[in-house]
Amino acid sequence: MDAGARLAHSHQVGTKVAAVFHKRAQRAQKDFSARVSRALENGGPEAVGDWMRSMDPRGWQCYAVDAAQRSILFWETLWRRGNDFVDRAATGLTPVLHFESETVLDGRSFERPVNYALLRILPPEGVRVDPKRRPYVIIDPRAGHGPGIGGFKDDSQVGVALRAGHPVYFVVFFRDPEPGQDLLDVCRAEQRFVKEVRALHPHSPKPAIVGNCQGGWAAMMLAASDPEDTGPVVINGAPMSYWGGAWTEDEAANPMRYAGGMLGGSWAASLASDLGNGKFDGAHLVQNFENLNPANSFWDKYYHLFDRADTEPPRFLEFERWWGGYYLMNREEIEWITRNLFVGNKLWAGRVQGAGGETLDLRQIRAPIVLFASMGDNITPAQQAFNWVADVYGSTEEIKARGQVIVGLLHDSIGHLGIFVSGKVARKEHAQIVSVLKSVELLPPGLYGMEITERAGAGGEVEYEVEFHEKRLEDVARHLNRFDRVDEKPFEAVEALSDFNQRAYELFARPIVQAMSNDYTAQLLRQFHPLRMRNWSFSQFNPWLSWLAPAAEAVREHRRPVEDDHALRRREKVGAELVSASLDYFRAMRDASTEAGFFSIYANLFALYEKEEAPERPAEGDGLRDSPLVQRALESIAKGGYVEALARVAFLLMRKGEPLPLSRLELRAELIESYADYLPQLPMERWRATRGEQEIIARFAPEEAVATLPALLEDPAERERLLGLLDKLMNDGRVLGARPTPQQVGMLVRIRSVLAEPEPRPRRAALSEPARRSRRPAQGRRTG
Repeated sequence: MDAGARLAHSHQVGTKVAAVFHKRAQRAQKDFSARVSRALENGGPEAVGDWMRSMDPRGWQCYAVDAAQRSILFWETLWRRGNDFVDRAATGLTPVLHFESETVLDGRSFERPVNYALLRILPPEGVRVDPKRRPYVIIDPRAGHGPGIGGFKDDSQVGVALRAGHPVYFVVFFRDPEPGQDLLDVCRAEQRFVKEVRALHPHSPKPAIVGNCQGGWAAMMLAASDPEDTGPVVINGAPMSYWGGAWTEDEAANPMRYAGGMLGGSWAASLASDLGNGKFDGAHLVQNFENLNPANSFWDKYYHLFDRADTEPPRFLEFERWWGGYYLMNREEIEWITRNLFVGNKLWAGRVQGAGGETLDLRQIRAPIVLFASMGDNITPAQQAFNWVADVYGSTEEIKARGQVIVGLLHDSIGHLGIFVSGKVARKEHAQIVSVLKSVELLPPGLYGMEITERAGAGGEVEYEVEFHEKRLEDVARHLNRFDRVDEKPFEAVEALSDFNQRAYELFARPIVQAMSNDYTAQLLRQFHPLRMRNWSFSQFNPWLSWLAPAAEAVREHRRPVEDDHALRRREKVGAELVSASLDYFRAMRDASTEAGFFSIYANLFALYEKEEAPERPAEGDGLRDSPLVQRALESIAKGGYVEALARVAFLLMRKGEPLPLSRLELRAELIESYADYLPQLPMERWRATRGEQEIIARFAPEEAVATLPALLEDPAERERLLGLLDKLMNDGRVLGARPTPQQVGMLVRIRSVLAEPEPRPRRAALSEPARRSRRPAQGRRTG
């Protein structure tokens, strides 16, 4: 790009950035004004009598007593939070699991020790677990907080799996990392955990791996490096493609994805680690999370505690027990994460080394993958949870050719933490995911959207129905990325600048910082971190607060609350809402300014950053027909045997364009058991790969797919075997319950007619013109 083109590009970038910033600022002002108007309308005086009641001295007296009592209960709750923080810090912090557990393996005793352990969850009283059912291995995020959020309460991932009768294991970690441990050591330890679970349940299906948030990419690394031992993988709110995030021009962008660029790359994490004498303080990550939503972090949750001071403290303290536990990482761990994931975004691209030293390829995962994300998540937006699929596989046909099943579940509004801690989400989404994993391996290869609908049961209780809708990867990518992902291009410049800054820091600043740091200074920095300081300074360590406990007890004995519709209480709520709206307005303008600054800097830098363009993916339609992957499948149209013929017939007779209810999947499981003698005995992953290849053949050469069936069944016994299976299925009452479509009836007649011919057709059947065109030599390297 010459100087003139760069100048024009810079002007174009500036114009777009200014336009988007103006739109976001207008949206922020509009939202703020609307909230203020609603607050004044809903909570303000409605009549002169309301004004008079608010001026009544007796009303003021009652409200003053109530407010003073709530204040004492509020501050006493914060004091109890500080005491709990001090007590837990003294004991090294423990997981906040709601369930009893026992240690199966402790990674601190391994040859390469890590601060991880595998726990077996003990079922509560009244819950029976079947050791032959699929075990669950749940991996929690190590993102500043401690483990346990996946089993935080009875209605949680652990709870729903236990109630479904599954053995549940939980991967936990301790506050302090082992000397020298890195992320590859952790991956090796988790591989050993999974092998141990398999050994404990030799007659069960392979264990399901559930990863929450950053535990999601840990689960994917585990499944890719050890595909033989892992069953279905479920990743909840997992940031796999860190550069993704934008949804529409009218809504605020996801600000966390800009943090790496605004900090200049990964060097800031290295500096924090060196100041910590080789350990990175997880409180920095927690502080970043809190800063994302200042209204909730600094006002809403505290006002809610003050507003409901009689009932809210137990729930508040339970959550703060997890939120206020800050864990540490080694320098090697946080640098690996920031360089390879946060800034480098290398996991999906196959530029990450696995635990065995090999390049980690997510396409090596053979088990089905379930992705659960939310459009209301500003920490892991839906694009970060789903975009990696398009980057890794490239096309729907490649997903099918590799025999992979990927199921996506998208929530409309729940926030990031709600994905893991919301009881409603656990009872609905997580419970249905557990029910899906019983049968998800029977789905034909492809990409599916999972839809959960509610209905009233016979007894009035809520029941859920699950359906799968097959999707085209290309359509999903376009739907989630309205900008066609051009907004991710500047992140390539961030990566390049980060590498430069990291190297400069290591050469010039690191020796000085490390020479100034030691265990004592590191401890001081951690203890005086604002998040820790606000806890221990408001605890039993502060003698000036010793009066709070007896004062709170006196308040509880003589509590005199006023009603919620009291005139002054209503004005109190109006004031609280105005403060909250102001903080949200600040957040919206801050995020808009951050976004504008990011693109002003890095979109211009990207113009200077020359990088080799990736080869274009094949387009839909005829362009895709000429792709090497489709050609390779069509070259084998007349090759194979009973397995290939059965897979092809299964696709030809499948209902097209209809949702697939979970009940139909469960029926398939019953039919597979009933007609096992007619089915090939081979691993499910191999069956899905064969099924996917035959689907590609039948889609791009439908006439030849039927005509060449006899070539796959040259053995008359195999032909009779397949026809016998079709006869039995057509006379099975369970199958007849769902009336076949006219297309299915017509296809069945054609298949019977072709297979009834006395002589098999030649191995290389004559192909139609479309099929011959599809077999022309294609340019470029093979896909997959």
